[in-house]
Amino acid sequence: MVATVIFCLFSLAAASPVINRRVVLERRDVPSSFTSLGAASGTDSIKLRFALASQDIPGLQKALLDVSTPSSANYGKHLTLDEVNAYAAPSAAALTAVQNWLSSNNVNATSTGSGDWLTATVSIAQANTLLGANYQTFQHTSGRTYARALSYSLPAEVAQYIDEVHPSTTFNSPISLQPVVSMPQPDSRHKHKKGGKGGKGGGGSTGSGNTGNGSTNSTATNSCDTDVTPDCLQTLYNIPTTPATQASNSIAVAGFIDQFAQKSDLQQFLTALRPDLSPETTFSLETLDGGANTQGAAEAGVEANLDIQYTVGVATKVPVTFVSVGEQSQDGDLGGFLDIVNFVSAQKTIPQVMTTSYGENEAGLSPALATKLCNAYMALGARGTSILFASGDGAVEGGSAQTCTTFQAAFPATCPYLTAVGSVHGTSPETASTFSSGGFSNVFGVADYQKDAVAGYLAALGNTNKGLFNVSGRGYPDVAAQGENVQIVSGGTTQAVAGTSCSSPIFASVIALLNDQLIAAGKSPLGFLNPFLYANAAALNDVTTGSNPGCGTQGFPAKTGWDPVTGLGTPNFAALKKAAGL
Repeated sequence: MVATVIFCLFSLAAASPVINRRVVLERRDVPSSFTSLGAASGTDSIKLRFALASQDIPGLQKALLDVSTPSSANYGKHLTLDEVNAYAAPSAAALTAVQNWLSSNNVNATSTGSGDWLTATVSIAQANTLLGANYQTFQHTSGRTYARALSYSLPAEVAQYIDEVHPSTTFNSPISLQPVVSMPQPDSRHKHKKGGKGGKGGGGSTGSGNTGNGSTNSTATNSCDTDVTPDCLQTLYNIPTTPATQASNSIAVAGFIDQFAQKSDLQQFLTALRPDLSPETTFSLETLDGGANTQGAAEAGVEANLDIQYTVGVATKVPVTFVSVGEQSQDGDLGGFLDIVNFVSAQKTIPQVMTTSYGENEAGLSPALATKLCNAYMALGARGTSILFASGDGAVEGGSAQTCTTFQAAFPATCPYLTAVGSVHGTSPETASTFSSGGFSNVFGVADYQKDAVAGYLAALGNTNKGLFNVSGRGYPDVAAQGENVQIVSGGTTQAVAGTSCSSPIFASVIALLNDQLIAAGKSPLGFLNPFLYANAAALNDVTTGSNPGCGTQGFPAKTGWDPVTGLGTPNFAALKKAAGL
């Protein structure tokens, strides 16, 4: 994919060069998985979202790091909604200029989020005129069609106030919005098969390494070698079983594409695998975009059940909310990614932890849209939410099985303002899962909090994979957790699943339990995790074996310290608790 953000001025008419000056915001080539079918029908409608420039993103970034860096005097002093909006909201001048421009073109727009998005439904013909674009109908290899443009421009007088117009040059694959959960396939790396309602395959092998770094309890540790359950995770990662006590502490679990979490499956799971917990322990529900959580065995979603069972079942008595995003998304074909972060961010009371097991290829999004989404995660993190994402199940190949000539990064995992979680298996030692996505962003630069860790890895890597990845990009994942042979109940049936989808809710549960003890001690929750984690790498179990092969290579090898397969390593609750000052 070739996508560039271009700031060049040109005149549409020599007779009036100033009035007609336009700024080309983005231009790109047609992705290999899409084919143009010709001009889109001018009478078809399209819902455009205009991302308005925030007043002070550098200021918000500084504020986020100030409250998230352990050595800062303001560590833990998270921002209020109004304080975040003072940075993230557009200026009055920006809002007025863009609204006046749209109104002058007979376009009625509504404001969403903190006022930094305007939405309007127009005809394709209007969109072409408004954006100086040529919307075409593009067909993906899956057969689905989209109206997209290869470039667009804006009048110079409003271009400075608009970061992105969507959908325009973003070509994300419909497959990419599937959950990143896999069914175990020990002898067939990177092959895909369906795994329950909405599930996507793509798992890895279950090999073993040569040196140990796991728990000293051999019974529980060995059980994690064959079947991963809450019980073995509690021993392996020193996770407490005592109930959480702080009602103000909570976990939000993101759900998409009609993945429904079944209460009866949770009851069966708790009865079998957490008998010390009441089987009536459950979760609450919030919905947006027409979301639901339909009950019944035929409606069971493997991903949703996994995420709920390994938050409710691991973060003992921490309140869990399932946030179900429906199909009526307001953010084009991004599947609700924009909608859910806007939804959560607009609330006065926010979850302390949010885990998401969905993703897509970074290359499918325009850099401007990826940045806008990432900034939204930054804003939520500044308020004190620890945002965790599964790193993906495509190793260095990304979310597609197509032949790749360079490594493909995953998004949102590459966003530097969230914590990306990779996968490991086994215990003697824990070893990187072959499917665990990781690498380096082509959009975001290496984050300050990880510069030393990434530099150390690149020095040890040498010329391996030279030219296949961006050496100056943000490295991911940040951490890892068990992600193979994870036992769940779905549709009344016990089954084993694999994927970084397993790893993210497990790590999120560890953080939620840490937050419970911090709040009980009169301290602030951890919030944006990465500065804390990279400053306390010794509090994690370093994973030094395994790799994530793909694109005709062995991928990235796990090494001592941070690596782009398992990050800093897997959680050790006792060590993290000490690092947090408890």
